[in-house]
Amino acid sequence: MVNDWNIGVALGFSNRSKNTLKWAIENLADKGDTFYIIHIKPNGAHESRDQLWAKSDSPLIPLRDFKEPGVMKSYGVQIDVEILDLLNNAVRQKEVNVIAKLYCGDARQKLLHSIEDLKLDTLVMGSRGLNIIQSYQISSVGTRSPFDIARN
Repeated sequence: MVNDWNIGVALGFSNRSKNTLKWAIENLADKGDTFYIIHIKPNGAHESRDQLWAKSDSPLIPLRDFKEPGVMKSYGVQIDVEILDLLNNAVRQKEVNVIAKLYCGDARQKLLHSIEDLKLDTLVMGSRGLNIIQSYQISSVGTRSPFDIARN
């Protein structure tokens, strides 16, 4: 019997994020796996909810709630229709579970925290269009992680 994987996909809801999600679904998704959609809001938000999440993080958000514009608006996140389509198709065709998790704070720290918090087997993130040298120069998460990270 094959183990089900916990796969984290860091999304910023940009075109590059869509490509990253599409790559992860096409190359990693298998029946029974759980895809954690990880979104990180930067520091500097003054809302009390964001300040609370900087310390305790948001609750897990199932796909059925993640698809609701009103629910995501309450979290301060504007969801992309194309991303929802990719996730809905992954659930239907690949039979994966999809759960969202929102963090607030430093992206590098929160991504590393998400690996342990969500017990991820794999974390997939885009390169923001940067090559390996540019990523290293700005101290990108992927170049500073003590974990193996798949770069797309």
